[in-house]
Formats: sequence, structure tokens, C-alpha cells
Amino acid sequence: MNAINQTLLARASAKLGPQISLGIGLLVLAILVAMPLLHLLPADHTLHVTAYSLTLVGKILCYAIVALALDLVWGYAGMLSLGHGLFFALGGYAMGMYLMRQSAGDGLPAFMSFLAWNELPWYWYGTSSFLWAMCLVVLAPGLLALVFGFFAFRSRIKGVYFSIMTQALTFAGMLLFFRNETGFGGNNGFTGFTRILGFDITAQGTRAVLFMATVLLLVGSLYLGFRLARSKFGRVLTALRDAENRVMFCGYDPRGYKLFIWVLSAVLCGLAGALYVPLVGIINPSEMAPTQSIEAAVWVALGGRGTLIGPLLGAGIVNGMKSWFTVAFPEYWLFALGALFIVVTLYLPRGVVGLLRKEKDQ
Repeated sequence: MNAINQTLLARASAKLGPQISLGIGLLVLAILVAMPLLHLLPADHTLHVTAYSLTLVGKILCYAIVALALDLVWGYAGMLSLGHGLFFALGGYAMGMYLMRQSAGDGLPAFMSFLAWNELPWYWYGTSSFLWAMCLVVLAPGLLALVFGFFAFRSRIKGVYFSIMTQALTFAGMLLFFRNETGFGGNNGFTGFTRILGFDITAQGTRAVLFMATVLLLVGSLYLGFRLARSKFGRVLTALRDAENRVMFCGYDPRGYKLFIWVLSAVLCGLAGALYVPLVGIINPSEMAPTQSIEAAVWVALGGRGTLIGPLLGAGIVNGMKSWFTVAFPEYWLFALGALFIVVTLYLPRGVVGLLRKEKDQ
């Protein structure tokens, strides 16, 4: 009888588990959808969501998209990238160019006037158009990932060597964008945005729309990730991660699979960066710093790589801690981040999601 009861309990738990997870997910989604609506309430209203709170959560959502994109290449394809911050920043700079042109009107952006430039560089042409800016948001990180990935995967570079090369790539990008003569604002980057699509960028309605666009991008990215993970393509990716040589013996060419997911991941990061810039109001080369990409790897490791949901949790936990530490104890944040990474490596090798699944199985 006890065995029968345990069997029935296990079956009930197996059925209720996905339903509970779905319920929690829908609740979080409902809260995220309600936040911009509550932001539109008068400032003295009890339920009013402040601009600071909306911006902070919106920033974390953008980082969550980066974590999800990294999970696609690391958790499913087994390629640890330490350069995703570059793709994120390229998308942000593409959107920033448009916003700077909107702020400058018919003149040059403020930093160009300060540096006594007389005309726009050729790569700034057309950036006054929102549609062209969105094309750049996709093309800049996508083409860079395509070229880098083509040569890297053709040479069968993987493991720690691939990670080092991606970190070198983002470090080179940071040094390039720090230079004033490259035409991207130097170490100050882009800021002082005033309008987007003709609307005041600081208006409540504009902030609410940008936040909703971020939520939609996150939901769309998560849906796409689940569809890919459960498809034949996703199964081949995980097989490449676990036993690439065996997959090759079965007649599959790993280069095409790796290149596709690598470029897709870069494009998702670029889109996240494009929404990050108008939400936060600034983009500078520090977003390309190798530490930013390493932090993204911590988000995925903490949440649980290869789970899609885990990296979202990891991004929320780490960036929530960072927001608190940088206000309360700013000098100790890097120590806290290092300690967190050590704890995850030693005691949570499968992340928070892996720990929850283990407890549920018990």
C-alpha cells in the first residue's frame, strides 16, 4: 500500500510540477505587464511605480535576454563565450547613433561638435532613420558573429581556446570604441538622449512602451529558445555539446549548427542592447569590458545552464544583489561576486534550477 501511495504521489507531483511552474511564470508575467500601467498612474498614487523602479527592472530584463542568449550557445551547444558583452554593446551603439541624431536635429551630435568635427563619418549616414538603425542593431552583431564564427568553427576551435578568443574580441572592441577618433563618443559614449520616434524619451508613456517592448522581447526570446531546444535542431546541439565526434560520425556537420545558434545568440544580445540604451539613457565602452561578459557567464551558471529559465533567474538574482551592494557597500561588490561564483562552482554545479529539481525529485 505504501508503495502504491508513493507511486501515486510521484505521478501527481510529475503532473503538478509543470503546472506550478507555468503558474509562477504567468504570475511574474502579469506583474511585469502591470508595472508600466502602474507607472502611468499619478506620482502621488499608492500603486504608482516610479521611473527608477521601471528603469531598474527594465535593465535587468535586458540582461536576462543576454543570459538566455548565452545559455543557447553555452548550455546547449557547449561553447562558453566570454564576449557576449560586445554584441550587446554593438546593438546599443546602433540604437544610440539614432538617438544622438534625434537629439542633434540637423546638426552634428554634441560630442562631434566638441571635438570640432565638420561632418558625419560615412558609417553614420542613414542613422537618422529608425528603420536603418534597427537594421544596424541586427546587422552589426550578426555580421561580426558570422565572420568570427565562420573562421572559428571552420578551424574547429573550441573549449578554453574559444573562450579566450571571444574575450580577446570584446577587449579589442572596447579599446577601439574608447578612442575619440573612431566617432563613437570615446570613453563617455552616447548620452543626453531626448526623443525617440518623435516622442519625449523621458515621458511616462514612452518609458512604459519601452518597458513593454522589453517584456515582449524577453517572452519572444524564451519562446524561441524552447522551440529550438525541443526540436531536432536542439537535440543535435546537445549531442554536439556532449559528444561532437560521435555526431560527426553520424554524418552531421557541426559547423552549420554552431554557426546558426552563435549568430542567433549575437542578434538577441544586439536587440537587448538596443532596448537597454533608451531605457537607461547611456551607452559607453564599459559595456564591452570583459568583466561584463564574465558576469553574464555567472548569471547562467548560477541559474543553471541548459535550462533557459535558470539564466533568467540568475540574471535577476545577481543584478538585484548588484543594485543593493553598489548602494549599500559599493567597495565590496566584486568580493561578493567572486564569493558567489565560488559557491556556485563548489555547491551548485547545476545552478538554482538544478537544486530545485533535485529537491523535488527527493
